[in-house]
Amino acid sequence: MDKLFNGFLALIACNVFVILFLMLYKILEGARLSLQTYGFSFFWGASWEPFPPTPDMQPSFGVLPLIQGTLVTSAMALLLATPISLGIGLTLSEFSPKRLNFLVSFLVELLAAIPSVIYGLWGIFILIPFLQNHIYPALQATFGFIPLFQESIRGPCVLTGSIVLAVMIIPTISAISRDVFAAVPDSQREAIIALGATRWETARMVMSYARSGVIGAIILGLGRAVGETMAITMVIGNSFNLFNSLFDPSYTLASIIANEFTEASSPPVYISALIEVGLVLFVLNLAINAFAIVIVWQTMKRVKGS
Repeated sequence: MDKLFNGFLALIACNVFVILFLMLYKILEGARLSLQTYGFSFFWGASWEPFPPTPDMQPSFGVLPLIQGTLVTSAMALLLATPISLGIGLTLSEFSPKRLNFLVSFLVELLAAIPSVIYGLWGIFILIPFLQNHIYPALQATFGFIPLFQESIRGPCVLTGSIVLAVMIIPTISAISRDVFAAVPDSQREAIIALGATRWETARMVMSYARSGVIGAIILGLGRAVGETMAITMVIGNSFNLFNSLFDPSYTLASIIANEFTEASSPPVYISALIEVGLVLFVLNLAINAFAIVIVWQTMKRVKGS
């Protein structure tokens, strides 16, 4: 009976590989025309012209600006969100009273449940006017000598998209970090306190002990940022270009699919190119998750070895 139950569970687990294979097969089937037409030039091309200006010209597609927009906004969102998220998780697990923990934890999880379109509306009507009138001029006045903070100030831009993504991934990273910190055995805390450590030194020990889980939480937040669609579509400006400034509008892999998929009925290579964009996004997310697994494994090996 136990063998039958174990085999049934193994069969259910194998469904994950079946679903993944079917998704990849369907995406490759839809992207076949684009793959055959553009080959590897699709990945470093910097033009997106589904309707050329003259009839004798062929449609042109390339995703380099999309990859740039996706990676830059996700990396900046992670840079902004990680310190705040780890601070929230550490506060909830180590420093705040239990009554406050319940309230703050509830609010953090509530933020994670808000639909992305709500974040997009908040970004359009509240965040963009505030940043454009108060924050961005001060940033440009202070860091204007850096090329990333030059060019004319725009509300919908790469920096705005990064900030909205950061707000969206904070609940994910902080909630997981809180659970990881709370899972550290109390014996570890008691041991270091017995040696005369302060609360901050104890918190540092907790972070070191749980670093594999923290890395997993951060990479999970990165995966959420890379795949985000509606919110980033509403605040990034949706301009196909290789940007030089954080105040420039741009596109991401997910946002161009959301914007143009419903209009891509003709020519046939147009919808195939958008499906290939989805393929690039699919592979990118798989690579991020594989990278996260490798980092967690290496970290756990070092912890066990020490």
